[in-house]
Amino acid sequence: MRPRTAAAAVALLAGLCVGCGHGGGTARQAPATPSGYSEMQQKVSAAESAVAQADKDASQDDTGR
Repeated sequence: MRPRTAAAAVALLAGLCVGCGHGGGTARQAPATPSGYSEMQQKVSAAESAVAQADKDASQDDTGR
């Protein structure tokens, strides 16, 4: 079950990266700090924490040590 959790966290992180990327192919210049940047950082941080926790859980054995 833990590999599924890690895979889900990685998929979430990848989805956030793709969804928050700049697309459209326009030649306009992006603002210095895009709107919603801090919210995106929080989501990425949460996803990274979930991946780290899943990795930690996967590395432990079933004895709970």
